Amino acid sequence: MRPTSIGDNMPKKRLKMGTSTEVKRAVNRITNMLLNGEIDARTANALLYGCNVCLGAIRVDDQQAQLNELERMVKEVSRR
Repeated sequence: MRPTSIGDNMPKKRLKMGTSTEVKRAVNRITNMLLNGEIDARTANALLYGCNVCLGAIRVDDQQAQLNELERMVKEVSRR
């Protein structure tokens, strides 16, 4: 049998972080939870670190999409 941990009796919470707008909302939510005493500073810090990692990945994906589009446009122009 597994020992009981702190969050076992709490409902699971999810933060959407698929877009930069969702990450911004998550950061606002985490900040409000910290200010209202719903989470401690260490937990908030860990969550905000996760937000930062997600935001970095979103930026890389966006840059790759832009690069792919530019490459497609260059190929199209060079065919003419």
